[in-house]
Amino acid sequence: MIRMEQRVLGRTGREVSVVGLGTWQLGADWGDVAETDALAVLDAAVESGVTFFDTADVYGDGRSERLIGRYLKDRPDAGVFVATKMGRRAEQLPENYVLDNFRAWNDRSRANLGVDTLDLVQLHCPPSPVYSSDEVFDALDTLVAEERIAAYAVSVETCAEALTAIARPGVASVQIILNPFRTKPLEEVLPAARAAGVGIVARVPLASGLLSGKYTKDTVFAADDHRAYNRHGEAFDQGETFSGIDYGTGLAAAAEFAALAPAGATPAATALRWIIQQPGVSSVIPGARSVEQARANNGAAALAPLPEPVLDAVRELYERRLRDSIHARW
Repeated sequence: MIRMEQRVLGRTGREVSVVGLGTWQLGADWGDVAETDALAVLDAAVESGVTFFDTADVYGDGRSERLIGRYLKDRPDAGVFVATKMGRRAEQLPENYVLDNFRAWNDRSRANLGVDTLDLVQLHCPPSPVYSSDEVFDALDTLVAEERIAAYAVSVETCAEALTAIARPGVASVQIILNPFRTKPLEEVLPAARAAGVGIVARVPLASGLLSGKYTKDTVFAADDHRAYNRHGEAFDQGETFSGIDYGTGLAAAAEFAALAPAGATPAATALRWIIQQPGVSSVIPGARSVEQARANNGAAALAPLPEPVLDAVRELYERRLRDSIHARW
């Protein structure tokens, strides 16, 4: 097993690999992934030094959690910290975020993952009023007291939601979209999180694959892939698909970004390295649908830091091509 850089995940006090594994694609919404392939991806990630898996009870209606539970039962020596999420299986109304529902959702995730106590549970992009509810966070504190969960966190859609959550003393970490095409969290969220001792988990790090530089205007995505059916937010928040960027605009920006990759580095690895370098980031969680993708993603942790001229060029690209449309929407 390769040793990867470890960073403390905020108020959990636990160390996790700087590159983790997002497992949405092992459950649903990215096209079909066979069970044997999914387990091979998990194994390739661990062998490459990953000690952090991110999942959710809604990914494949629990399939992702169950696959992780099965894998870790067979590999108790893997030392993996598992963060799951809850809330998206219910109608998105603030009144559904109550202790009884939390316990029921929690029981299901513990059964899926095969554990008594979950390492970390994140509210899964709930309605904005939830972040301001004392009752919600009292209920989460109760789950900790009952030893159902070791810690809790939030996954957010907006910077405003992130800042509200960071002010809560029990929130261990914040998961937020962050990549070279979505840089607004650098302005306030990451500095506030650092000051409060809250971890940052960066999701959608490759803008749903745009930053890999592999897609063209002729690329066809499977009908059950959210990159085909959610480009305008038809099924869930638009930001989860291509970071909310118009596909044509994203292709043009991706071509420019690819030209910034240092010699010997792929555009995808360059994007992940850019995120790793942002002060306050605990872990970045790219997904992988194959062993090769998992190994390539994890290799970004071994890249040399990007030089200042590359960082400046990424900033200029964002300001020129993407800032106005992204900030107007979020």
